[in-house]
Amino acid sequence: MELRQLRYFVAVAEELHFTRAARRLGLSQPPLSQQIRQMEEELATPLFDRSRKRVALTEAGRMMLDEARATLAQAERTALVARRAGRGEVGELRVGLFASAPLLPAFARTIIAFRGTLPDVRLTLQEAPTLAQLDALQRRALDAGFLRCPSADHLPPGLDTVELAREPLVVVMRRDHRLARRAATLPVAALAEEPMIFFARSVGTTLHEQLAALCRRAGFAPRIVQEARENSTLMGLVAAGLGLAVLPHSLSQIRVGGVVVRVLDSAEATTVTWLAVPREGRTQLAGALLRCARAAAA
Repeated sequence: MELRQLRYFVAVAEELHFTRAARRLGLSQPPLSQQIRQMEEELATPLFDRSRKRVALTEAGRMMLDEARATLAQAERTALVARRAGRGEVGELRVGLFASAPLLPAFARTIIAFRGTLPDVRLTLQEAPTLAQLDALQRRALDAGFLRCPSADHLPPGLDTVELAREPLVVVMRRDHRLARRAATLPVAALAEEPMIFFARSVGTTLHEQLAALCRRAGFAPRIVQEARENSTLMGLVAAGLGLAVLPHSLSQIRVGGVVVRVLDSAEATTVTWLAVPREGRTQLAGALLRCARAAAA
């Protein structure tokens, strides 16, 4: 049985008149009557009682009418979903983000703009460090990702990117640390021999490579004495006096008592947040998120 036949049946059932139903459908009466007869033969039961004066539904026809209407409505919903998906209005968008991305106003602006533009899209956010996201983007396990790295040169080819936020790296230390008595900025060389707390390498952050490069240019290697996996854990260890940490400025929003922040005095001591999507095979939804990010960055 075809959807076309169900539409014919519903029209006749609602009009209870073959001529009016044919006019409503834009058909002549004979083809309509023929289609109804074919349905009855296929179902092996009459759907209408016919006489010269009236057309009435049989019990089978009455039972079938509600089901036919529901089937046609579901078919229309299915077609609508397909059309909207084709226009990039519905579906699912899988987006990666590093743990502290939500602290950045540009992240919030991007997400709010996207949800305002495409409210029916299911936005699935998956927390993951930058290196894991890059792998997932290449495998198409993510459609887009909020990444952190010093510059676009550190990103692999094949990605379309938007720079969302640029922020300095800062030194976080206890208020009673000797370096806290210095001015608002610190040279990188001041960190030589200082015990430092940093993210475990297994976390997969690009900050490892950046910190090592900064220290190397200043003539020393960072002295990591303690590792942590979570932002709040790292800040707590600093507050406990186990060492100081070099972090993006946005993480200083995690309030911990007795801790102060000093900006590193180096042009290279800057980190950037990017939105990245694969250039090849990019979905319409990912393209829409990219446009929202450009507007948010502007």
